[in-house]
Amino acid sequence: MDNRPIGIMDSGLGGLSVIRIVNQQLPHEKLIFVGDQGHFPYGTRTQQDVCQLALNIARFFKRQNVKMMIVACNTATAAALPTLQKEMPFPVIGMIVPGVKGALQQKHHQSVGVIGTASTIESHAYEHELHRQDRSVQVVEKAAQPLVPIVEHGQTGTEQAYQTVDEQLKIFDQQPIQTLILGCTHFPFLADEIQQKLGYQVVLVDPAKETVNAAKEWLTQHDALNDTEMMPQSRLYSTGDVEILKAGAKKWLSNQNYTCAHLEL
Repeated sequence: MDNRPIGIMDSGLGGLSVIRIVNQQLPHEKLIFVGDQGHFPYGTRTQQDVCQLALNIARFFKRQNVKMMIVACNTATAAALPTLQKEMPFPVIGMIVPGVKGALQQKHHQSVGVIGTASTIESHAYEHELHRQDRSVQVVEKAAQPLVPIVEHGQTGTEQAYQTVDEQLKIFDQQPIQTLILGCTHFPFLADEIQQKLGYQVVLVDPAKETVNAAKEWLTQHDALNDTEMMPQSRLYSTGDVEILKAGAKKWLSNQNYTCAHLEL
C-alpha cells in the first residue's frame, strides 16, 4: 500500500472533472490538484511553453512526494507527456491514449469527432492515436477554444453556453459523427449543451473516465492503493484567483473534504 497523494494538474478548472471521477472510483486517495489559472489558457500557447509550464507543476508534485501524476489537460498531454514521463520519478498518465480507447470501445465508432483547444487540435494528437489504433476510423476535428472560458467563468447552463456550443459545433451538421471525444477537461461540464446540439444518438466520450481507470489499474497492479478507511482531505491549488477555484470546487465536487489555496510557482 502507498498512502502518498496523487498529483493532478490542469490549465484551469477543467481538471475538477477528473477529480470528480477520482473521488468516485478511488475514494480513499488523497489528491493534490494544481489549476494553473495564472497561465490560463494553455490552448493558445506554444507547445514549448505548455511543456515548460507542465514541468514546473510536475517539479512541485515531486517536492510534495506524490506517487503518481495525472495530466488532466489534453493540451498539456499533447505537448508534454513524453517529457514528463522521462524526467519524473513517478508514473505520469495523460488523457489522449485513454480517451481514444474509450471512443473505440463504443459500438458505433466508424466516424469520430474530436473537440479540443486550438493547441490540442493543431497537434492532431487524437487523430494520430485514433489512426494508430484503427486506420479505418474517419476523424473530424474541431478546435472549440471559446467553450473553455464558458466553463472557467461559471456560465454553464446559460443561454450564452448553448449559443456558443451551437456555433462551435456547426461543423458536425455537415459532417455527422457517431461518437464525440470531449478532448478538453472543461468540456464534460458542457455535456448537456453538447448533447442537445448533436442529438442523443451521438455518444459523448469523456477521456477522464478511461484515464482514471488507467490510474486505478496501475495502482492496483503495483499494490499502491491508499489503504486508509477514512475519506482523506485533498489540497486544491490555483496559481491565479483562488476564489474562482473555490466556486468551481463548490459547484462541481460532491466530496467537500478539501482545502483551497493560492500557489506561486
